[in-house]
Amino acid sequence: MTELELTDLDADRYLLDAPGISLLIFTSIGCASCRWVKRELPKLPLAIQRLAWVDAADNGGLVTRYEVFQLPALFVVRDGQFYGALQSRLQPAALIQALDTALSRHAEDLP
Repeated sequence: MTELELTDLDADRYLLDAPGISLLIFTSIGCASCRWVKRELPKLPLAIQRLAWVDAADNGGLVTRYEVFQLPALFVVRDGQFYGALQSRLQPAALIQALDTALSRHAEDLP
């Protein structure tokens, strides 16, 4: 699983062009749950190709467009199509189930 940091300047182009499933995660250094996600999410057996991290404090444009109100915020993108927010408790089984649920929805354009 690949990990990368995205910004207001490069996120759209990357997410539109990236094949497979990307989990887009908004975090902030001052958020305890965000630190847990940043440490533990890469270890989980998720059926995704990449984790795309966004620092919410430094990328207000993305925060606004994705309507991020709470951190961490997770979104699913597959082959350039947006599958929405990942609504889940921060537990492995719950995250895996939420990913499956998100990918079963109809795709939309990126915000």
